[in-house]
Amino acid sequence: METTEEEKKVKSRFGLANFERRRHPRFSVDLPIEYHPVNASTDHPGRAGNVSEGGLMAYLAEKPELGQYLQVKLFFPAGSDLEQVEMLTEVAWVDIHLGENRDYRSGLKFVDISPDHLNKLSSFLFNLSRI
Repeated sequence: METTEEEKKVKSRFGLANFERRRHPRFSVDLPIEYHPVNASTDHPGRAGNVSEGGLMAYLAEKPELGQYLQVKLFFPAGSDLEQVEMLTEVAWVDIHLGENRDYRSGLKFVDISPDHLNKLSSFLFNLSRI
């Protein structure tokens, strides 16, 4: 069945769009973190791969459960006026990163962060956006 000229014009008006669903822009980073489940006290090392004012993507050594709450400390680079921020997060998604360390790539949504720490994080991200 052949497409008429009119059908081709109509089809050309439609297409696919990929709209960002996040409320806050993400920034790629490579920053150290420490984390532990809320019911434990032993910290585990990890890395933040990107961060926003609403959450972060982290590489974790141990596989977290969806919906699990993790206490997280995000450490800033040396020479920065900031040292660290702490927040309570919820695991929103988990994927396996197939790198050499086989870390679990995980999306962590901020559940509770103090206004002071949120201001520190916002300032850090604002400075990243100006680079």
